[in-house]
Amino acid sequence: MPDLKITTKQAIMLVVTVIVSHTIVTLPATLLQETKSATILNLIYVSILALVLAYLIYKLFKKFQGQDIIDISEYLGGSLLKNIVGAIFIVYFLSSSGILLRNFAEGLKVIYFPNTNIAFIILAFIVTLCYTNTLHFSSNVKAVSIILPIVIISIIFLFIGNIQNFSFQRALPILGNGIYNTFIYGIENIVAFGGISCLYFIPPLLKEPEKMKKIAITSILVCAFYLLICTSTILFMFSFFDTVDEILPLYTAASYIEFGTFFQRLDAIFLLIWVLEICCYLSIACHFSMFAFKKITKIKYLKPLAFIFPLFIFGIALLPRTIADSRFIGDTVYKYIILAVVFLLSFAILIFANIRKKKEGVQNQEQD
Repeated sequence: MPDLKITTKQAIMLVVTVIVSHTIVTLPATLLQETKSATILNLIYVSILALVLAYLIYKLFKKFQGQDIIDISEYLGGSLLKNIVGAIFIVYFLSSSGILLRNFAEGLKVIYFPNTNIAFIILAFIVTLCYTNTLHFSSNVKAVSIILPIVIISIIFLFIGNIQNFSFQRALPILGNGIYNTFIYGIENIVAFGGISCLYFIPPLLKEPEKMKKIAITSILVCAFYLLICTSTILFMFSFFDTVDEILPLYTAASYIEFGTFFQRLDAIFLLIWVLEICCYLSIACHFSMFAFKKITKIKYLKPLAFIFPLFIFGIALLPRTIADSRFIGDTVYKYIILAVVFLLSFAILIFANIRKKKEGVQNQEQD
């Protein structure tokens, strides 16, 4: 395998990019529909939980430095478990990419290309993805390092530019529909941090693997801030969340910004930035799925997969028959996939692998 080592800063940006990409599409509206006016409080709550989980990931990986979740699966259950876990993550990355791309493309179709077949809009992203897959992974990481800060600045600008349109009373009552909905049922909003899945794959790619703790904690803190800005913008601007454009709710907010006669239609600039961000996300997800495939099949080169995996994403993106189907999958089905794969399955593997490692350490001490 060629040298794919990335810096601590680049690793943080990879994790943040995955989470940020979902906020561009339907995530803010989905969070608001779940917890209503209590969304800000709920996000603070789930952000704390995400920080705890990120720290646990760091601790659980500590005894397996330089290994990813597939390597640890092989240690725990041999080739069988390794292949199963690898296949699950490949399906997870490809399906999440396909559905996200479909939902974003639907938004583009509604806004700019109402008479264009959705397949052609999706195909434009796939062609771009095929090209980026032929580049060295470090090139894609550098692109992320340039584009992500611009995206974050654009969201902060979106928040500041709309302050005049805010009604802070919309955050009342603070507990929304009650304590249970905010803190018990609302715990499902932890899926907003689904990008934490990247932490399972970056250890072998790090130049400084000992800084895994910094990567895990910092990425969650940045994402928590970003999510609060996004959801606060939608919450304070619109009285009824379900009447907002649920495909690209942030675009709806961007269309309200006005800075005199000269600065008009800034929403088009926002959309261009977000298109670049979606391309970065697709590249990351596709590369991680190819890395997983390479590990379970032990093929030598990734380049033969550069065009095959984007075609899988293209096919998945075209599977939903209507926009309602793609939204249902993106908002509901995808949520339970994240909970099952990213949080339950992965944590179970890490915990049992650490238990086995501890038992082996005790046995070695007894033999000595």
